[in-house]
Amino acid sequence: MTRKIMIALAATAVIAGFELAPSPASAAWYGHRADIRADRRDIRSDRFDVRRDRGDLRRDWRDFGRDIRYGSRADIRRDFADIRRDQRDLRYDQRDLRRDRRDLFRDRYGY
Repeated sequence: MTRKIMIALAATAVIAGFELAPSPASAAWYGHRADIRADRRDIRSDRFDVRRDRGDLRRDWRDFGRDIRYGSRADIRRDFADIRRDQRDLRYDQRDLRRDRRDLFRDRYGY
């Protein structure tokens, strides 16, 4: 009888030990490096988008100025609509860049 009780207690201790031990999925470092790499890749692509949008915006302003001097009202309206669309896209890309930087900071320091 004592032997059966001891075996039952040992089995209970082993099972409880497995349940209390941290699993890799619950550890904070699980998948951490891949997430940081993805955040850095997102930041690089967002910076590229911001540079491209700024260049496009400069070209649109140059075209707008030329159309103000020599173009028609339809050209001016089309250029102004393009400028507003590019400014909105630039704002969205900058906001996305800020969010990715914040996410990278939180991943790096474990928040």
